[in-house]
Amino acid sequence: MSHNYQTSLLCGEDSVKQAVSLLQKGECVALPTETVYGLAADASDINAVNKIFEAKGRPKNHPLIVHIPDISHLEKWAKAIPNTAYDLANLFWPGPLSLLLKKAEHVPYEITGGLDTIVLRVPAHPLFLDVLRKLNTGLAAPSANRYKHLSPTITKQVMQGLDGRIAAVLEGGACEHGLESTILDLVSEKPRILRAGPVTQQQLEAAMGQIIDIPKNHIEVVPGNVEAHYQPNTPLRMMSSEQLLTEIDRLKHTDCHFVVWSDAVIEQSKKTHVPSSQCSYLESDATSFGRKLYVTLYHVDQTRPTQIIVEKPPQSDAWAAVNDRLSRAAQ
Repeated sequence: MSHNYQTSLLCGEDSVKQAVSLLQKGECVALPTETVYGLAADASDINAVNKIFEAKGRPKNHPLIVHIPDISHLEKWAKAIPNTAYDLANLFWPGPLSLLLKKAEHVPYEITGGLDTIVLRVPAHPLFLDVLRKLNTGLAAPSANRYKHLSPTITKQVMQGLDGRIAAVLEGGACEHGLESTILDLVSEKPRILRAGPVTQQQLEAAMGQIIDIPKNHIEVVPGNVEAHYQPNTPLRMMSSEQLLTEIDRLKHTDCHFVVWSDAVIEQSKKTHVPSSQCSYLESDATSFGRKLYVTLYHVDQTRPTQIIVEKPPQSDAWAAVNDRLSRAAQ
């Protein structure tokens, strides 16, 4: 695809109106969500949807999440909707939970990657919601990045990846969660988490009153479910806290960059005089870590280290989304 767009950064009081106008004309616009920036196009316009795949360099058999204005739009895109879908929507929407359901007959296969299922959610970012309500339709919106690259959580990151490839980016500040939504399968016999995200297994089990599986491997094609994904340009590897405690002094003499979070490793990095330019510190709680992960990796990438070494996070439920993204980034 040729770079034939002058990509506009939309900000100010007319920005939503401008975004709506471009989307109505069949263009792609990057919009802020509470998870990451999404590359939106009118989900009922096949030509517009195809522009998403072109701009991202994304394979056509990868389904897209459709964002809707409210629960009442569920029936416009899905069929045979179980009661649990409404219960969960009432609890978690607007918010970072995407539901895998049976697609309505009229929904084009271009959106669903050729499958009979569709992934739907109501996003929580006020600007995205405003755009959706003004359009009164669904917007297909995967993350606003080149395929397999880091998902963007600030507009500068969107522009670096997609400038010249899309019509506009709507400025909405830094994303609240910084990681993609949880995808919950409500089509299978038992509900399953197909992509870990900000809504945790524990929260869903409490809401549904039943055990919810997170299969280590599954054959469902869902957004973000490729082995190597969410990757910075710099090779990334993970090391345990124990390894780093013994290795950080030796490794500081290489051109690598450390991303660390535990008090012990942070203290060791300072004790062994790792230059501050070579070390990024993230918080030791999963929510804060997740919020800053992609943007930290993005900024580290700009410094062109030979590799990024990330201190392996804890393996608990709260950290499932972070561990999922890092395991794919390290492929």
